[in-house]
Amino acid sequence: MSKIREDADKIVQAALAATLPDAAVKRALEGRDFGPGRLVLVAAGKAAWQMAAAASGILGERLDAGIVVTKYGHVKGPIPGVECCEAGHPVPDENSFAATQKAIDLVSGLTEQDTVLFLLSGGGSALFEKPLIPAEQLEDITRQLLGCGASIVEINTLRKRLSAVKGGRFARLCRPAKVFSVVLSDIIGDPLDMIASGPAYPDSSTCAQARAIVERYGLRLSDEARALLEQETPKELDNVETQITGSVRQLCAAAETVCRQLGYEPVVLTDQLCCTARDAGSFLGAIARTHNDTQKSLAFIAGGETVVQLTGKGLGGRNQEIALAAAPLLAGLDRAAVFSVGSDGTDGPTDAAGGYCDQESLAALAAAGWDVPATLADNDAYHALAAVNGLIITGPTGTNVNDLTVLLLDRQ
Repeated sequence: MSKIREDADKIVQAALAATLPDAAVKRALEGRDFGPGRLVLVAAGKAAWQMAAAASGILGERLDAGIVVTKYGHVKGPIPGVECCEAGHPVPDENSFAATQKAIDLVSGLTEQDTVLFLLSGGGSALFEKPLIPAEQLEDITRQLLGCGASIVEINTLRKRLSAVKGGRFARLCRPAKVFSVVLSDIIGDPLDMIASGPAYPDSSTCAQARAIVERYGLRLSDEARALLEQETPKELDNVETQITGSVRQLCAAAETVCRQLGYEPVVLTDQLCCTARDAGSFLGAIARTHNDTQKSLAFIAGGETVVQLTGKGLGGRNQEIALAAAPLLAGLDRAAVFSVGSDGTDGPTDAAGGYCDQESLAALAAAGWDVPATLADNDAYHALAAVNGLIITGPTGTNVNDLTVLLLDRQ
C-alpha cells in the first residue's frame, strides 16, 4: 500500500473516531434532572444504537424503557431495557413501520410528569416512519426523489407531509409528556426541522414549497398523496426542548487536525458542499492539477452532501462517484489522491463507506477494462473501484454527520 493511501485511511479513521456521538450525548445528559416521572428512550437513525448505548450507560436504572430503530447491520449488541430494531434505508420497509409503531405505543399514555428522551440522527427519515399512504406508494415516491437528484431538504419537505410522525407530528403524539431531543446533524447548516424530517421540531416548510418540488422534478403522485401535500404540518410545539450534538463542521475540523499531524498543510474549502458528485470530483481533480508543482504537502478538505443523478443501472454511491470522477484529472500527477466517505460507513446501497483514487487509478481502471465516463454514466462506481482496490470499507461507524471529501498532495 502506498504512503498516500495509508494517510487517507488514517485520516478517515481518526476523523470518524472524533465524531462519535458518545461524548456529545454524555454532555447533554450528565447532571440533567428529568423529574419524578417515567423516562422512556426513543432513538432513530443510523447512529441510534451508538447514541442509545451512551445514554443507557449514563442513565442506568433511571431509564424505564426504550426502543432503537436503526439500519440493518447497525445494532452492535443488546442495551439493557431497550428493544433494538433494524429496518430499511434509504427506502423504508415493513420493519420501519413496525418499529415506529412500537415507538408510538411506548409514548402513548404518558403524563405531564413523564419525559421522552428522543435521540435522533440522519437516516431517520426512512427508518422512523408511519406512512399516511400505502407503503408501495411511499416506496415509489422515495425512489423517484432519490433518482432525480433532489436535495435532502427537498426530499424531506415531501416526506413530512406523507407521514404520521414527521414534521413535528411525533412530538404531538408524545403529549402531554415532555420531549428532550438530542440531535446528531447530517444536513448542511443543521436545520433541525429537516434532520430525519424533524419528528420533534416545528416545520418551517410549506405546502407551496412541497407543490413546487413535485412540479420541478415531474414526480408521479397519486391523488391521495397530492391531497396530503395540502395538509399543513405543526408550526409550534410547546413540549419539546432540543439540543444539537454534532455536525459536519466537527468532521472537517477533525480531518484538519489529523492532516496537520500527518505533515499536510490543511485547507478547509467548505463544510457546505452541495453539488453533483461528479462535479465535486472533477473540481477537486482540477485543484490537484493547479497545485501539482507545490513544494509542500497540502490537504484540501470539503464536507457536505453531494447528489447523484441516476442515469444508469449500476451500483455505487455519491462518495464513490466523487473519487471516480477525479481519476482522469489525477492521472500523471505527482502523488495526488482524492477520497470521499460517508461518515455513517455506508455509501448508497453498498457495503462501502466511499471511494479512493490517485494518480495511478486511471491506468489501472483502463487495464481492468473500465472506462470512466461510461462507468459514471451507468452509475457503476462500486464495481470499477473494487477492481482497482479503490473502495473504502469501514463498516457501520456509529455516527452520521454527513460526508468527508479530501484531496491530498503528498510531497514528503
